[in-house]
Amino acid sequence: MISRLTSALVRAVLIMVLVATPSLLLPGVRPDTIQIVSLFAIFGAFLTFVEYYSIYPSLVEFRDAPPFNRMRYISLFLTVFLLSVIFRGQTEPTTLTQFVEATGSLIGQAIDFPYSPVRLMVLILPEDASLESLTLVRTTAGLSYLISLIGLSVFVILLRLQGWPSHTKPFNVWVNLPTFDPTAGGDVVERLNRDARFNIALGFLLPFLLPAVVKAAANIFDPIMLDSPQTMVWTMAAWAFLPSSLFMRGIAMGRIASMIAEKRRQSCALAEQNGLQPA
Repeated sequence: MISRLTSALVRAVLIMVLVATPSLLLPGVRPDTIQIVSLFAIFGAFLTFVEYYSIYPSLVEFRDAPPFNRMRYISLFLTVFLLSVIFRGQTEPTTLTQFVEATGSLIGQAIDFPYSPVRLMVLILPEDASLESLTLVRTTAGLSYLISLIGLSVFVILLRLQGWPSHTKPFNVWVNLPTFDPTAGGDVVERLNRDARFNIALGFLLPFLLPAVVKAAANIFDPIMLDSPQTMVWTMAAWAFLPSSLFMRGIAMGRIASMIAEKRRQSCALAEQNGLQPA
């Protein structure tokens, strides 16, 4: 109980740090913005604490199956932190901000080619956008996209090195996939494989679809606001994090389906072996 309480408290604090990071790093944050961010941080921390302290799951997937949520958190936190550092450097430059911005600029230029996700993010800017705005968007988009790709690659490597999910340790599908109903009908393995393929396909398409959605929304609402660093940080972070997260979910569900199929084969082989033994 004490271990579960400590684990839930640590995760709640980490969520608060994640939500509050842009407000802590960016200069000139208004008091009303700080109050709203504080409310979101407390709300997120409360939900995280309740989810991880409770014995019964509700929404968080792979709660007891690291490194899924750990890699997602690290990837998102690095993205938010580094983007906040870049935007802080626009008004209060330091050696760190200049180094991060220069690195992001090189990455953005390297992957800014026709029809690339970074190029599509640059194209959502208004036609009268300045060169500095174009460079800033390309820098933040390139850095965000690279972090998501590195996080996804590390996740796949860890799964292979750890043999996740382990065939020797029990894997509770109900705890780790609370929104997945095994009794909904159809074969569980087929449904898991179908969901895995859907998540991977959606994760591949989202970096191309989200800029189009933002561009369409800009025609109705205000265009993307470069004068609001917090909005830019969370927009870029979501654009890079959501596809990577869907990729991770699809890969994880595919491996769970493979584990269940392997367990079935072992059970069938054992049953046949026992059936051939003399009475």
